[in-house]
Amino acid sequence: MAAYSWQALDNAGSLKKGVSQADSPKHLRQLLRKDGLNPVSVEEVSGRRAQKSREKKRGSAVDRKISPADLAMFTRQLATLLRSRMPLEECLRVLSRQTGKTWQRNLITALRSRVSEGMSLADAFRQFPRAFPEYFASTAEAGEQAGKLEVVLERLADYAEEANTTRQKVTLSLLYPVVVAIVAMIVVTILLVGVVPRMIETFEHMEQELPLLTRAMIGISEFLQQYGIYFAAVVFLLVFLFSVAYRRKAFRRTMHALYLRIPLVSRVLKDVNTARFLRTYAILLGSSVSATNGMSIASRVLGNLPIREAVRNAADRVREGASIANSLTRTGYFSPMTLNLIASGEASGNLPEMLERAGDGQERTLQASVSMIVGILEPLMIVIMGVLVLLIVLAILLPIFQMNTAI
Repeated sequence: MAAYSWQALDNAGSLKKGVSQADSPKHLRQLLRKDGLNPVSVEEVSGRRAQKSREKKRGSAVDRKISPADLAMFTRQLATLLRSRMPLEECLRVLSRQTGKTWQRNLITALRSRVSEGMSLADAFRQFPRAFPEYFASTAEAGEQAGKLEVVLERLADYAEEANTTRQKVTLSLLYPVVVAIVAMIVVTILLVGVVPRMIETFEHMEQELPLLTRAMIGISEFLQQYGIYFAAVVFLLVFLFSVAYRRKAFRRTMHALYLRIPLVSRVLKDVNTARFLRTYAILLGSSVSATNGMSIASRVLGNLPIREAVRNAADRVREGASIANSLTRTGYFSPMTLNLIASGEASGNLPEMLERAGDGQERTLQASVSMIVGILEPLMIVIMGVLVLLIVLAILLPIFQMNTAI
């Protein structure tokens, strides 16, 4: 027997690690499943360094994050092929030939290789956590156990497509204000650096004192000409330092908590995260994943760390015997309507459907919130841009008017 280092998830969704002896990796995975654990990785102890080196070399080429659109297409095509009674390994072979992206072809080929070695599709998904989220693997595992893998994959495809559609709507809605802001900054910078200095040469021959607005504009223009490059360098440096600090969980959590205190931003963040959680939780429960395990897994799709921690605490309370509705109420992030639907689903035994309805309601609320924010930002950005241009024009014209009055 050889010694193997393994990582596995228990029924509560917690990651367990250990070293065990077995005849082969497949044998160890079977032993772990008998103990109620879901294997994530199994590596021979003597070959761990070589394995890590190989994974590091091919990791960026294979285990990469898939776009929601590509993930939905892959899942939909796989479900369609499975419905035609084609073996799973053959389905993956067909899909690897169809895809046009090299790294996706390599990813599907790697999945097929692991399935041919005896892994389940769910375990194969878990070998590539960046490409396939944990809820994806857990849902597929439930479908395999129930013998309804193609049905579960179609649900996942529907979820991925709807999530992608919502993301595109939000992005396109917020794109216009951002473009207007960038254009305003460019126009103002061009006026201050290109137009104002030429007018200064004319004003230098005037013996009378210039208006306050003109003097202020000249000062800003001279500052940008002399220190503009340094100012831009400082801004880029601060952005870089922020991005580096943002990779640290403690700093990221602090910023996420700060975002939740900004009125409009907080509303959108809550709607985005709760809608994503409710839809994921509905899919997991509909695929026969337990309520406690499903809540723990669904919490991983939450992007905001304070909300994720609050939902995980709610999962712990559910595990201790509390109801789902009461546990989520204590988080303070779910709307009363959503909580009422969840409570109704618990009472009627139809929780997955109620979660689906609650997720739909949250997405409608999200779209309304985004529309309201865009409705405020669009005219506001136009007004700000107009005021800035007007101030620059006045700063140029006021000395001319003053000179004509003096004459």
